[in-house]
Amino acid sequence: METSISSRSALQLLSTFAILFLGYSSPSSNLPSVLVKYSTAEFQNYTAISEFRMLNRRSLGDCPDPNPYLRINVSSKPAVYDDGHVRVTARASKSALSDEGYVTVTVSGVLVPSASDWVAMISPSHSDVSSCPLNAILYEQTGDLSKLPLLCHYPVKAQYVSNDPDYLNCKKKTCKKHGKGACVVTTCSGSLTFHVINIRTDIEFVFFAGGFETPCILKRSKPLKFANPKKPLYGHISSVDSTAESMRLTWVSGDKAPQHVEYGNGKSQASEVTTFSQSHMCTSLLPSPAKDFGWHDPGYIHSAVMTGLKPSTTFSYRYGSASAGWSDRIKFQTPPAAGSDEVKFLAFGDMGKAPRDPSVEHYIQPGSLSVVKALAGEVSSGNVDSIFHIGDISYATGFLVEWDFFLHLISPVASRVSYMTAIGNHERDYVDSGSVYVTPDSGGECGVPYETYFPMPTPAEDKPWYSIEQGSVHFTIISTEHDWSNSSEQYDWMNKDMTGIDRSRTPWLVFAGHRPMYSSTDGIGSVDSNFVQAVEPLLLANKVDLVLFGHVHNYERTCAVYQRQCLGMPKKDANGVDTYNNTNYKAPVHAVIGMAGFSLDKFPAGASSWSLSRISEFGYVRVHATKTDLKFEYIRVDTRKVEDSFRITRS
Repeated sequence: METSISSRSALQLLSTFAILFLGYSSPSSNLPSVLVKYSTAEFQNYTAISEFRMLNRRSLGDCPDPNPYLRINVSSKPAVYDDGHVRVTARASKSALSDEGYVTVTVSGVLVPSASDWVAMISPSHSDVSSCPLNAILYEQTGDLSKLPLLCHYPVKAQYVSNDPDYLNCKKKTCKKHGKGACVVTTCSGSLTFHVINIRTDIEFVFFAGGFETPCILKRSKPLKFANPKKPLYGHISSVDSTAESMRLTWVSGDKAPQHVEYGNGKSQASEVTTFSQSHMCTSLLPSPAKDFGWHDPGYIHSAVMTGLKPSTTFSYRYGSASAGWSDRIKFQTPPAAGSDEVKFLAFGDMGKAPRDPSVEHYIQPGSLSVVKALAGEVSSGNVDSIFHIGDISYATGFLVEWDFFLHLISPVASRVSYMTAIGNHERDYVDSGSVYVTPDSGGECGVPYETYFPMPTPAEDKPWYSIEQGSVHFTIISTEHDWSNSSEQYDWMNKDMTGIDRSRTPWLVFAGHRPMYSSTDGIGSVDSNFVQAVEPLLLANKVDLVLFGHVHNYERTCAVYQRQCLGMPKKDANGVDTYNNTNYKAPVHAVIGMAGFSLDKFPAGASSWSLSRISEFGYVRVHATKTDLKFEYIRVDTRKVEDSFRITRS
């Protein structure tokens, strides 16, 4: 599309705006802060930059290939794998896709195999990936003045055909034409395996040449439908109050009619149904992924509260309806009620998800699969009452289909114990949206998908802070992405919540949010001094015992610290475990636990005196709190061993 001089000048101004607006990089990003060829500036902070992640900014058309032999064939098979102690099996159908399975995509009739040949999984199947001329002006708003249009709809995932080791050397040959008793035309084939889950909308596989940089379409498969796009899936449990007598179940379905959760001995509750649309997503002069090319229909989110339960008790449930289908029957355990003697919980931040096949995707968190497998083992042991995931939940960041893949990933654990969350920058932040930080880290989601999928006991919409008590612990969960200044609503809430705790009933106070107050990797801007200055005095004044943060992708533990000074140091107990005696309270102990999936941050040489333990390995933390003893363990997932531990005691 040609651009007039006047409009091109305007677009150049937008390009300059893009540099100014997106040149501010989030603490977790190591991305360049200037526009480059094919404009990567739009992707700052909410995604890393790679060839695949820039597909929708590539010129695209049909390949000038008259090859009459090309074919693309798709076959399916069950998904059977061991996830901790949870055996997952999905039955495949010859006529339609199951709720989970592996499909084999075979491209055949290829005359000259190339390392740049690749296959993309597209959904919905009617997405126009050939060209998008009417969107040229929209894309030019980003400051990207390269030839447009490009891929109109973002692929769910993709693989190079060279992942089949027999493709490039053409070991799978077929003679297509004979002449004079000999083969005169030989073609080659290659096969790829894709992990597919029920995302409700039809899918299609598209065979491209030209690599991710200069793609052109060779062949498209026929649309593939899911056997039951209305199937209720991905149920997860959360607490609604501190009694543990009521628990919320949230699930996803393609059916907008209310469904039911059946639980206990014949009890049933109808679901409330909600959803969100592109109109709920944020955008700016630069179109956000959530508003534009990353959108995927979320279906309908169902939520029902199971009442009449008992604390620390195992129940079973199933959810769905006669018309949409039912889930399997699942056993779950309620947490202990507030004021009871003990609670056992797991905690981590920054997990996300990763593919269960060799595909590349928009955003991959390499440690997530191993962490979830370890968590599933913990939950199956029966020694876990609840889980706390403190920010950066799915890393969908505007590519909405990835929420489905995340919900599928955590279902072996989140369906069986209370799965509590805090909001992070990659769920909430966007310019002119009310977030403290104006980086586009949420990709335009602005907290809407997060709050819909994970309804916590918060005071109101877009006020994602709350407190909950389980056993001997009071949890104060805040949003570091909303105003926490001294004059803010959240600050008043924090102060009232913590000053009103009955410490004879719940002696331990655990404070959690996403962005940390202390980190040895602060060289990447992970600590906001304004946040520390405003909120840290509240922690000391209210005698917070333990502070849990994420955002930085490693594990770090402090002394009893205030204003970067150690006010108390642990002493070794009889077993050599660091022990903080809070009978004579000094200050909180901080732990950064953002090592559950995202690529790890390495520590610099040397450390401040307040930093007592630093580990850059994937893992999670395990906490067991009684009335007088809080035991904390950091578990490294590749060894399943305790790499750091400490106790906080009180008489």
